[in-house]
Amino acid sequence: MAHLHEPRDFKPTDLASSPTSPPTLLEKNPRSTNPNDPDTMKLMLGSLALAGSVLAAGRTSAPSGCITVAKSGGQYSTIQAAVNALPGASSSRCIFIQPGTYTEQVLVDTSKGAGITFYGYTDATSGHAGNKSQADGLTNDETATLRVKAADFKMYNINVNNGHGSGSQAVALSAYADSGYYGCAFTGFQDTLLTQSGRQLYAKCLIQGATDFVFGQQSFAWFEKSDIRVLSANLGYITANGASKSGASEYVFNNCNVAAAAGNSVPNGAYYLGRPWGAYAQVVFQKTALGAVVNPAGWSVWNKGDERTGGVMFGEVGNTGAGASGSRASFAKKLGKEVDIASILGSGYTGKGYYDAAYM
Repeated sequence: MAHLHEPRDFKPTDLASSPTSPPTLLEKNPRSTNPNDPDTMKLMLGSLALAGSVLAAGRTSAPSGCITVAKSGGQYSTIQAAVNALPGASSSRCIFIQPGTYTEQVLVDTSKGAGITFYGYTDATSGHAGNKSQADGLTNDETATLRVKAADFKMYNINVNNGHGSGSQAVALSAYADSGYYGCAFTGFQDTLLTQSGRQLYAKCLIQGATDFVFGQQSFAWFEKSDIRVLSANLGYITANGASKSGASEYVFNNCNVAAAAGNSVPNGAYYLGRPWGAYAQVVFQKTALGAVVNPAGWSVWNKGDERTGGVMFGEVGNTGAGASGSRASFAKKLGKEVDIASILGSGYTGKGYYDAAYM
């Protein structure tokens, strides 16, 4: 399979139902996301280990009409070269990525138009750990292994990893558009997944990290049947929603599960479901299995002396597991009913170009 930096304990063959866990953990510094960063930014030669994972049915050859990327023998040897070769806005365009590790950072720019799909190969995984990190003085978006800015983007069975590890922010995926991710793995330590803007769907995916590893400011993101994995740490946070005004952003985790990543020793109660990067953060966990790694309080303030909890909506309903019980934080809510997916993805979401009902 192809791979944007491999997760450490992720098993691609599990993607069709629910992927198992991959890698690491970190701490938080004030961050800056710049939605207006120049799309003409130079191609960074950091690392992108793009690993095309697999669906149970298998995918060992390119779907009809796809450009092929391969370490040797393909039309292109890098993913970015294939993206650059795509024609501008037209009907569906796709890239098929053969097995291998692709050491690069990839940008799917708005200039390419809507409707691009990445497909990964079905059966191998490899990894590389040389990605750009914020220690290089770049913005969060620019450290990302994969940056998506073109609307109605879809990606299947690809592992995306930022292997920087602890010490600085390092993003695996930076998503600034309506987009869907199916059977993929996103692994890192801090700030793994930047859901910055647009409506986004993550189905049967693996998302792994340690500190604020799902974060963003203006997106509405739905996580369906996904494995949320935490790394070895005495203290960690899964989400950091950055909504600066009411109704600006919301995350819903539906039918997911939260547990320690394979091979990681995590004390009971070490992780919080989220903390408010923005004063109007909105996050819901519903019908989700919460392991003992979840703190009994469930939710945390941003920092002592800078709580940011006055306008938050941190909710739970129908969760199970050892982490679903306990005396929740005073600013958390027990919801009377589940959040409807249409409130996150919008009415008519089933007809959107990024939506794939087969994974729901």
